[in-house]
Amino acid sequence: MQTFDFRKLTLDQVRELVSWAEKEGWNPGPQDADLFYLADPDGFYGYFLEDELIGGGSLVSYSGEYGFMGLYIMKPEYRSQGIGRTLWNLRKNTLLNRLKPNATIGMDGVVAMQSFYQKGGFALAFRDVRHEKIGESFPLAPEIAVITPTDFPVVLEFDKHCFGFHRAEFMKAWLMQPGGQSFKYEKEGQLLGFATLRKVEVGYKIGPLFAQTYSAATALYEACLTAAEGEKVYLDIPLSNPHAVALTTQYQTQAMFECGRMYHGAAPEIPLDLVYGITTFELG
Repeated sequence: MQTFDFRKLTLDQVRELVSWAEKEGWNPGPQDADLFYLADPDGFYGYFLEDELIGGGSLVSYSGEYGFMGLYIMKPEYRSQGIGRTLWNLRKNTLLNRLKPNATIGMDGVVAMQSFYQKGGFALAFRDVRHEKIGESFPLAPEIAVITPTDFPVVLEFDKHCFGFHRAEFMKAWLMQPGGQSFKYEKEGQLLGFATLRKVEVGYKIGPLFAQTYSAATALYEACLTAAEGEKVYLDIPLSNPHAVALTTQYQTQAMFECGRMYHGAAPEIPLDLVYGITTFELG
């Protein structure tokens, strides 16, 4: 009789999970594991068999107000045996115990798994689709500038408004990550949007891309495309924002695959019309 041990992961073990994700084509970035871990060092758990890590994922808590489950992956030889189902439920219940009463959990579930997640108490809120485009050079709008640490107070406030919850320490590192660039769109002294472009295994990913106006969103998108000229650039849009859909149409992007934002509990009240690109499927 095999005995599985469910326990918190170290940073090195989170790096191991991300390396599995890379082999499976999830296209993570070289900094992803370290940045994810920074969001919540107590937010990653795995299943062990005789001290061998065989599966795991995130169960990140944002100050107990909101949780997010992602990076859910099992070693191939342990799939389709019910082990992953048990691990998923352990992660969900552990996260619920880490959150305040009635706090919501979010996740971005692939289409094939959504019925399973629904049985676990999650409801589909909106669809999100990854789009690809080859980076190219654009003349940058005069309102575009690179984000520096002096911008943190206003950028982090904007992020909290769009994401719905406080995640300042994670975002400070995310905005300044090696190999990436973060841009702001500021007009008449007012921040109207920002975006982060990060290097991943193949090309670059944009996320988040938050903007109050369509013109700010397109200017930020063009800044990212220009910074990644000749490379594949990915943007994960919520289909509930018609302006984000219009952006992908305008720039003739190619839809890659679909996930669904799902919530256990009440859906947070976030301004989806400002969300042109989610931060990451792993942490929201």
